[in-house]
Amino acid sequence: MQTPAMPLGQLASWPAEELSLSKLVSARRIAPVSASAFTELFNHVVGRGRWLKAKQTRPLGSFFGRFWFAFWLLVCLFIYFGKLAMWTPCKPKLSNCEVWWQSLGQAGNQKCKHWGKRRIAFSKGWNQQVEPMDQKCSSQHPRELFARKEIGVFCQEQPRIGNPYLEDAFLQDYLKSQLPTEVFADVRLDLEQFGARVKDEIDLLGRECELNPPQLKQFDAWGRRVDEIITCPAWKRMKEISAEEGLIAEAYERRYSNWSRVHQIAKLYLFATSSGLFSCPLAMTDGAAKVIESLGIPKALKEVFIHLTSRDPAKFWTSGQWMTERRGGSDVAGGTETVALELPDGSYSLHGLKWFTSATDSDITLTLARSMTADGQIQQGSKGLSLFYLKMRDEEGKLNGIEIQRLKDKLGTRQLPTAELLLNEAKSLKISAEGRGVASIANMLTITRIHNVICAVAYMRRVITLARDYATKREAFGKPLKAHPLHMQTLARMEVQARGAFLLMMEIGKLLGLEETKKDTEQDQHMLRLLTPVAKLYTGKQAVAVTSEGLECFGGQGYMEDTGLAGILRDAQVLTIWEGTTNILSLDVLRSLVKSQGKVLDAFFSTAQARLKVALSVSELEISVQIVQNALHKLRQFTQKISLKGEPGMQLSARDFAYALARIYGGVLLLEYAARPNASATDIYTAQRWCHQDMCPVDSEDKAGSYSTGAASLDISLVYDKHPVLKGRL
Repeated sequence: MQTPAMPLGQLASWPAEELSLSKLVSARRIAPVSASAFTELFNHVVGRGRWLKAKQTRPLGSFFGRFWFAFWLLVCLFIYFGKLAMWTPCKPKLSNCEVWWQSLGQAGNQKCKHWGKRRIAFSKGWNQQVEPMDQKCSSQHPRELFARKEIGVFCQEQPRIGNPYLEDAFLQDYLKSQLPTEVFADVRLDLEQFGARVKDEIDLLGRECELNPPQLKQFDAWGRRVDEIITCPAWKRMKEISAEEGLIAEAYERRYSNWSRVHQIAKLYLFATSSGLFSCPLAMTDGAAKVIESLGIPKALKEVFIHLTSRDPAKFWTSGQWMTERRGGSDVAGGTETVALELPDGSYSLHGLKWFTSATDSDITLTLARSMTADGQIQQGSKGLSLFYLKMRDEEGKLNGIEIQRLKDKLGTRQLPTAELLLNEAKSLKISAEGRGVASIANMLTITRIHNVICAVAYMRRVITLARDYATKREAFGKPLKAHPLHMQTLARMEVQARGAFLLMMEIGKLLGLEETKKDTEQDQHMLRLLTPVAKLYTGKQAVAVTSEGLECFGGQGYMEDTGLAGILRDAQVLTIWEGTTNILSLDVLRSLVKSQGKVLDAFFSTAQARLKVALSVSELEISVQIVQNALHKLRQFTQKISLKGEPGMQLSARDFAYALARIYGGVLLLEYAARPNASATDIYTAQRWCHQDMCPVDSEDKAGSYSTGAASLDISLVYDKHPVLKGRL
């Protein structure tokens, strides 16, 4: 039975014979006092040696006497140093901060005497009212206040993702508005189930891939060269899941005709940021399948195509894409040194150095090489390049004339095995016509660039989703982040960019689906050719900016590697580089204009104007429509003006020109989407916000003189101001 509650002062007046340490301990538990007062009472009882008589225990010399003496002595020592946390009164399910508060004791109603009248406020719990320290304060010394026993372990509730499909209202609304009813019913069910799998399984595997990057084992214990890339079990499981979910097969089965690509892109969009970068080999696998299909699926490649598009994990193959060599990756015509020697059986032996090969653990690859003639001649330039197919390993499981020199040490995408390879008699099959390698691999570049767009939009969506959830959990200045207007304005700006990029991504998916099912028009073909590099370069830059802004939403935690947040930015940075940098793709946009003799640009203007007409019927959108129309007019005037300056003037403006195309067409798509009958106020606001930015930066820069005759030389002078290179020393 528990000793009745009483103050220690009252106990101190009792005769020592009537006291026991159990009463003393109980009094300490229910009526905390200072350590000095407790010590005085302890000496009053124990120091006089009467407690043994009060307890009527056995003599001290006996075993049990010594045991009880030692036990109660230890108890008193623990009390004295405040280590018996179990005696602190505690309510169920208290937060760490509440335990900290209650451990300060009940004698804290007065101002602190020993360490100043400092006011400190801290949370009692994430969803509870806070009592400032000027109302409750302790006389404890700071050394005791912040001891481990007092503060416990700090814990900030982390942001979490749910089912990415169910959490993405914009994706759901878009698919519902665009897909036929029957198709949407099937696609919705598939994406909802896949979203649950992403949340419960795939995201955890992706994190495991990041924590266990690939390793290269070049030699075995006996000195034999093995060149084995060791990947974690989660990476291998990603390959199986990709087959089971039909992430490649979906596009080539065409169950939903031209809408199959939209379905596939939506699924890859949910998969990308949780995939542990397995999205990269899938991009090249999709590209390889596209190339083979565009070649009419030759008999020699029929089995390969079946493997690349299989839903059976045991049969599914992934593909690589080897184009980057020592001289660089974008200038394939001048940088490709790999030579192909024809063998008696009609196959070829490849010899060269591939400086950067992604997904090096893939089953097959496509690569460019120069065929050597019988007299040893090699044709330079793009006309000397042909496209070759080769397996990574032979029938015995040995590498096919391939030596792995090293794995690349990269800023991001560390989950992905990327290697430098030496080809020495790598047996291959030429699959393009002689000298048609660049033209044949163009289809692969289209697909991989679209996958780049998918990843860019997915990274934006992931960081926004996490920041949105965190804003409900993190408190600052007395209220959650979501209650701070400036913070919400920042998230809203990020959301606008992500939605514009999303519509660009889906527009390309629709155009690709039309092309693959032979339902496209000539105008659709021109738009696909133009929008692919435009969307790739623009969304890549958006992804870096939005993910960087997103990390700020988490404060210091956004900079910590173990939160997994920093990796989003590191991985996003590759999107501006892989498959062509921003400048390279800007020049590709210009090539599309020149090669089509302006038909691509005509298609852009006519398509944009036609789609804007729908938005004119919505009064809230009139101003935004006018902004986009003005931007189109400025862009048309600029193209007419710049064409008179020739190629140098056009190249100088290429980057800003591509940005203008992206912003204008993103605005067109958002306005059209906001003008549909069941559009929400949020859709309208998104379109309006998008149009607040500079819609035609190429016109602004032109008026600022950025493309004038002397601009190029002035740029050089600015960059190399007083540098030896301008004085002819370098």
